[in-house]
Amino acid sequence: MEEQTISNCARVYGEIKPSSTGYESLAHLNDDGVYELSVLVSGVHCAGCIQKIESSLAHELDIIGVRLNFSTRRLSLKWTGASEQANAYVAIIETLGYSVQPYDQEVEKSETFKEERFLLLCLGVAGFAMGNVMLFSVGLWVTTIETMGGGTRDLMHWISALIAIPTIIFSGRPFFRSALKSLMAGHTNMDVPISLALILAGGMSIFETMNHGEHVYFDSAVMLIFFLLIGRYLDFRARKNARSTATDLLSSLSGFAQVVQDNKTNRILIRDLKENMTVLVAAGETFPIDGFVVKGHSQVDTSLVTGETMPRDITEGDKVFAGTLNLSAPVTIKVATAAEDSLLADIVRLMEKAGQGQARYVRLADRAAKLYTPVVHTCAVLAFIGWFFMGGLMWQDALMISITVLIITCPCALGLAVPVVQTLATERLMKNGILVKSGDALERLAEIDMVIFDKTGTLTMARPTLEGTYSNEILQFAASLSVHSVHPLSRALSDAYTSELLDMTEVEEISGKGVSAYYKGQQVRIGSRTWCGDKNAPPHNGLELWLSVEGKDSIPFYFTDDIHVDAPEVIEKLERDGIQTIMLSGDRQAVADDIAQKCGISTVYAEKTPTQKYDVLEGFKQDGHKVLMVGDGLNDAPVLAGADVSFAPGAAIDMAQNAADIVFMGGNLSPVYATYKTALLTQRLVKQNFALAVLYNMIAVPLALAGFVTPLIAALSMSGSSLIVIANSFRLRFAK
Repeated sequence: MEEQTISNCARVYGEIKPSSTGYESLAHLNDDGVYELSVLVSGVHCAGCIQKIESSLAHELDIIGVRLNFSTRRLSLKWTGASEQANAYVAIIETLGYSVQPYDQEVEKSETFKEERFLLLCLGVAGFAMGNVMLFSVGLWVTTIETMGGGTRDLMHWISALIAIPTIIFSGRPFFRSALKSLMAGHTNMDVPISLALILAGGMSIFETMNHGEHVYFDSAVMLIFFLLIGRYLDFRARKNARSTATDLLSSLSGFAQVVQDNKTNRILIRDLKENMTVLVAAGETFPIDGFVVKGHSQVDTSLVTGETMPRDITEGDKVFAGTLNLSAPVTIKVATAAEDSLLADIVRLMEKAGQGQARYVRLADRAAKLYTPVVHTCAVLAFIGWFFMGGLMWQDALMISITVLIITCPCALGLAVPVVQTLATERLMKNGILVKSGDALERLAEIDMVIFDKTGTLTMARPTLEGTYSNEILQFAASLSVHSVHPLSRALSDAYTSELLDMTEVEEISGKGVSAYYKGQQVRIGSRTWCGDKNAPPHNGLELWLSVEGKDSIPFYFTDDIHVDAPEVIEKLERDGIQTIMLSGDRQAVADDIAQKCGISTVYAEKTPTQKYDVLEGFKQDGHKVLMVGDGLNDAPVLAGADVSFAPGAAIDMAQNAADIVFMGGNLSPVYATYKTALLTQRLVKQNFALAVLYNMIAVPLALAGFVTPLIAALSMSGSSLIVIANSFRLRFAK
């Protein structure tokens, strides 16, 4: 099957070129047996390009996922089979007329710089030529052939031709190259009708000049190129700015690191760092890699990764993350993971994944782009036929109307409607420590009418503290047992006692109950009320552990787990916006009710197992609710995966973070509401962009078909529609 798939690709698209080999080494094998490849695709200008590439690859048998990010031009490809199939898939893209390179930050920077310089050069030449051609055109506009004379008019036409034709050839290269590559591969793209319009306008003008005619449009052709290039360059700048956050993050993974080997330091590339290497990080430097401190004490600015504004103290044994800043003193760390597996690299991959998501409006734009080529060429041909054969116009005038239709009908605005907003929203949230993992998460978040909160670690700090005072003997017994458990209450209890511990024997932790041991022949237990406590004691609303020493009365320990300081405010804002809030917890009813009351939540489901939690969620969904789940524990993972959209804090376990659509950093709950408001604004802007794009085509195309629009106005309109959509999207950056 694997060899057959590759041979099929070669048979359909031609033999694999030398440039298409070696990509199997870049394919990453996931734990589920699926290969994944990320490459940089050059020459992508619109939603039509994306649709063409994705649909061509999606037809391959073993492909299970393909998405091309419009802003970053990064293609993510997933398939089952052999890693060598990567070469065949890259060959398919190249035969479509696009160039492919391994995704590398330096390559992307170089490509971006070259593209920007090329566009600016073409734009400068077109602008210079337009100014000079217009000097002659003004003279032709303000007088008649009788006044000027035929010879003078022909001379001015020929001078205009000498300026315009080289300009069309030179400055039209961004469109001609793209169109030629696509046509040679047997396909079309948005640059084909633009190139056709430029060639027809220039060709007809040369024909008319040679035959002493009056239908000469060198000024329109040069101005057309100039305004098209302005639109192309501003579109390029918008995409460059939109992906700036991911680029800034990736820059933290470039450069050099000081590696300590045999008591000597050597500078090596960060990307070459391997696990267990020792790296020296000076004060004021950014940590180049994830690792553990093996020498030194310092403070770290973790705002980039965690969203926390206060510096964090680090000492030997503490973990540090790539991209965080070492503030006060040099430290030596041992590398925990390679650069491509660091937390920062994971964050960038999450951002890329979010930008590639197939939201509803992205799918709609893709379908519209698929129809673009046949529709626009058909309209142009019908316009010429209608005006020449039935409208009675001269062929030159009918051809100019056809050219105008080719220019004005463009899916650029429609293709930009979603990706720019989506990328800007992801960038904005990322700067606030919120990672959007799914591309359509914000779309789903904007539709919620209910939020379900877990209690411990979500509404509360998950850092319980011991209440009251106890004798040293009792605390010693309790701490000597609890030190053997990782339960949060056990940790809080052992932290409250700092003296010498007792030497316990036969220590055993019993899941769901507590810890049992023996001390001088006496059995000692610490755990739940039902296991070792006084079942007849009055119920307590807080958290509790019970200590039982054989032959003595059980002793309770009470704890408080403070809620997040902003939890009541977040709940109030959600309720004010018409969103119902629910608490869903596995803790005791009395404890859950107490926390819910402090937070302002009126509906509480307590003492629920993970299965029961999931059943509660399904009940709400069957009633027609759109549910957001916020949780952090192992028992929350099924509900996080089953909810319409889900959040997990950065301190959550890996399984909860993997199941969640959005991960937020820091110790507050306010990112949940902030993301919800951003989601609402994002969807509003997307709808506005779609409306603007559709309205533009509804107005512009009929006017062009009716002959009321010149090629110059068409170029201005097409570029203007894209710029309006981009400008509307950038409102997201300045919204509060």
